[in-house]
Amino acid sequence: MTQASGSPAAEPASTLYFPVESCAGIAGSDAAAYDRRWFVTDAEGRWLSRGRQPGLEQVEVTLRYGYLVLRAPGMLRMDIPLDVIEDDDSVRRQAYVGSQQIDAVDEGDLAAAWMSNFLGVPARLYKVHPEAPAVAWEEA
Repeated sequence: MTQASGSPAAEPASTLYFPVESCAGIAGSDAAAYDRRWFVTDAEGRWLSRGRQPGLEQVEVTLRYGYLVLRAPGMLRMDIPLDVIEDDDSVRRQAYVGSQQIDAVDEGDLAAAWMSNFLGVPARLYKVHPEAPAVAWEEA
């Protein structure tokens, strides 16, 4: 692309999306549909932001063959299915982002162990329930 002056126009910066809030972002239009769909909490179900848990930014996130793929230094990768019909009420939980209560889906003990082992504190991975209202993510 060139500008009217004949010089090359600057390419727009790639938009970063954060499928797992507070973890590393990824570029690409495929990621837009999954932006901030997952988040990590402490043992009490309170959102762990980068401010509260800086290690989260070391968790690399990719979308591959229908899976959310998490990688972190010293850890085997963790694959979580992207599009699961959320009709099992036994895994629905209430989590918190600030004072906002979030209807969420617990991604299970294996994902919790993975996050806990990497971060060095008890943690769980949750997915915002598709029927939940929009989350008001706070700056942290």
